[in-house]
Amino acid sequence: MQKPTIPKGMRDFGPVEMARRNYIFDTIRQVYALYGYRQIETPTMEQLSTLLGKYGEEGDRLLFKVLNSGDALRDLSDEELLERNAIHFANKACEKGLRYDLTVPFARYVVMHRSELTLPFRRYQIQPVWRADRPQKGRYREFYQCDADVIGSTSLINEVELLEIIDEVFRRFGLRVRILLNNRKILAGIAEATGRGDRLIDITTAIDKLEKIGEEKVFDELRSKGFTEDELSKLRPFLALTGSNREKLTQLKELLATSEEGQKGIEELEYILDHIDLLDLKAELVVDLSLARGLSYYTGAILEVKALDAAMGSISGGGRYDNLTGIFGLDGLSGVGISFGADRIYDVLLELGLFPSEAEIGTQVLFANFSEEDAAYLMPIVARLRREGIRSEIYPEPVKMKKQMSYADSLKIPFVVLVGEEERATSTFTLKDMQSGQQEKLTLDALISHLSAQH
Repeated sequence: MQKPTIPKGMRDFGPVEMARRNYIFDTIRQVYALYGYRQIETPTMEQLSTLLGKYGEEGDRLLFKVLNSGDALRDLSDEELLERNAIHFANKACEKGLRYDLTVPFARYVVMHRSELTLPFRRYQIQPVWRADRPQKGRYREFYQCDADVIGSTSLINEVELLEIIDEVFRRFGLRVRILLNNRKILAGIAEATGRGDRLIDITTAIDKLEKIGEEKVFDELRSKGFTEDELSKLRPFLALTGSNREKLTQLKELLATSEEGQKGIEELEYILDHIDLLDLKAELVVDLSLARGLSYYTGAILEVKALDAAMGSISGGGRYDNLTGIFGLDGLSGVGISFGADRIYDVLLELGLFPSEAEIGTQVLFANFSEEDAAYLMPIVARLRREGIRSEIYPEPVKMKKQMSYADSLKIPFVVLVGEEERATSTFTLKDMQSGQQEKLTLDALISHLSAQH
């Protein structure tokens, strides 16, 4: 008989992994709620017309398409089937697809529910997304996104609060992070200053690799795309900026003196820094001009978060976009949002041993079962402990004590309760601490009090 498998790029999560994952999701959820963000969910499947054309050519290719129910082939002729044209086949046989991210479904949600929403609308969403990508380490075909966005407000207070949210989440995780901050308008100003405002994407795609490949390779890439030495010499001073965030912005003001858009970007960053200075931010905040994430999408501030104590890429990011809903014909709604990479955060917390022990604890106490008569005596007592919020279970069969103790050990259950004839006669309970091996006799009230204190 063939052994069962799961599709590549998909994963099972056991009880310990789920407890850790829920710790991540619950922490993020609690912080989002503190800032007035409210949860929504959108369907696993969207109309393909909603998804196609929103992520570029590569995104369209990576969409999981779902065959129409019933006879999916009814609209295809024999000639069309013989063509074996995958795109043509999908266009006719598939009307739906699995969501690729949470942002496009959110834009669709806003357009559909606009009359019900009070602006500004703060939403968060923690759900899985699917991409038909080639699975590799740290990249899966199914993974969770933890997004928060506020739409219908252009105020930079939103950016400041999103930075606070990032800081608070990682503070709760006990994770030291660096937040990199830039602005799309500054990048446009840099492109303008080199005399190649029309080549913004080429310039920023190259300088985004600065940390990985170094300055000279960045210039080699730009040379291969037709940039002249004169244009590159105008770019060099921007990549050579050093000093504090304020010192970098002072130098930038001079370098971008003739760029109105660049000056606007500097003003926006100054506003954010001025307000962050009033707050007790624990994370390191660095203005980084090489940061250029998702430029076709973002229009203002952009940010990325890196863990300081683990070799991992971005673990959170986001930015300001001026027309989220424009793709569905509703113009003029500006928004700003962030997303936490739950899978990468999991790997970092695991590597650094930062998951709290309580995130993995299941049952607190196991009641040993000596006989059917004992089980009947213990069941109301176990029910009482559960009402008191103590995670309890009774071993279902009256098997040898060694097997029951081995069960408690393998599940890391910290306490076992033993009740024999003597205990029943005196209405007491022998509590065994599985770590120390020590035993003590307690009344029911004392037992509840002792176990409650171990929460």
